[in-house]
Amino acid sequence: MSSEIPDPDADATPCAYTDYREGEGAEELPATGEDATGVEADVWDALYGIEDPEMPISIVDLGLIYGVTLEDGHAIVDMTLTYSGCPARDMLTEQVQETAADVEGVDGAELRLVWSPEWTIEMVTEQGKEDLREFGLSI
Repeated sequence: MSSEIPDPDADATPCAYTDYREGEGAEELPATGEDATGVEADVWDALYGIEDPEMPISIVDLGLIYGVTLEDGHAIVDMTLTYSGCPARDMLTEQVQETAADVEGVDGAELRLVWSPEWTIEMVTEQGKEDLREFGLSI
């Protein structure tokens, strides 16, 4: 058994399963799609229908969707998770990509998982906070 104590000053190594990308500034969040129109608005509406697997709250209202763009019929969704080790990571990312791709007028979808800015409770919309309170969480 080793008695070595990890060096707290050592550089952290990134997770090999994570594609780290820079996201938008936190002041632009939470993103809700309220200004979206056309097919882009339809993608936002579809994403509102996806709930967090642990509590009955839309992933949009939870603040996990940082943005949706549409380029030549291709939807690009920027998304984060509440933390990088989220056990529902694969399920959620696949569901988001499939949901966006299934919207009428969308020819394909790409999900970009971003970790910057880091998700915080401030990313939750007012509706999301209300939903969390109804679920029994103090927020």
